[in-house]
Amino acid sequence: MRWQMGRRSGNVEDRRGMTPQGGRGLKGGGIAVLLLALVGMYFGVDPAVILNTFQGGDLPARQEAGVSSPEENKLADFVSVVLADTEDTWETLFRQAGGTYEKPKLVLFSGAVQSACGFAQAATGPFYCPADRKVYIDLGFYSELKNKLQAPGDFAQAYVIAHEIGHHVQNLLGISDQVQELRARLSQTEYNKVSVKLELQADCFAGVWAHHADRVRNILEPGDVEEALNAASMIGDDNLQKRAQGYVVPDSFTHGSSAQRVAWFQRGLKSGDIRNCNTFNN
Repeated sequence: MRWQMGRRSGNVEDRRGMTPQGGRGLKGGGIAVLLLALVGMYFGVDPAVILNTFQGGDLPARQEAGVSSPEENKLADFVSVVLADTEDTWETLFRQAGGTYEKPKLVLFSGAVQSACGFAQAATGPFYCPADRKVYIDLGFYSELKNKLQAPGDFAQAYVIAHEIGHHVQNLLGISDQVQELRARLSQTEYNKVSVKLELQADCFAGVWAHHADRVRNILEPGDVEEALNAASMIGDDNLQKRAQGYVVPDSFTHGSSAQRVAWFQRGLKSGDIRNCNTFNN
């Protein structure tokens, strides 16, 4: 991915090395850790339920403020460029549709963080909090993405950010609120199906970003699309469940199968039109 010459965003909030106030760590043994790690592999839109469920105990040891490796600082720079690119793309698309794009903040943290959606540890993975309109990411997740999920590459990393920004777009359009209102009226199985549609739409929105970013700024290099498609496949519910428990339970899917995630990212990438991302009518 051609990113080094890109604009840096001024909307990155760096909390690396900061101990969150009022948060508590994970309590429980290996089973609880495994469950939270599984959840962490997902890219969630509303982590409040998950985060609050696993509160308790003591915070893990934290790095000292200001201590970070050159590799991590390069990743932070990369994240800032990708965020800026999503800003430029979505500002243009919203303006063309007669609207105004409100830029989200992206919070970098290490180990644990307090958000308006609750307290999160790094194992929760990257997430978007609708309550404060911020994306949260521990840069250590990218090591997990590369080494444990076998999804290496800078464009795979960009896909992670673009997916979370997709949730922000859903929030601005009122889609997230409509889905949240259904939670109390549907069974867990039925709500899971709606959650899958929300997540697949965020994948499609990520593809829309990639389409326009490449058309306008020529960011894609050979192999980049394959990196993103591989990442989408690796974090499909079926793939994650097979890794964690050896079998698949479709009724418990919340983000979509590998095939679904790949297909919807490709749909957004090929069309560049959010009108083709209506997963709720498919």
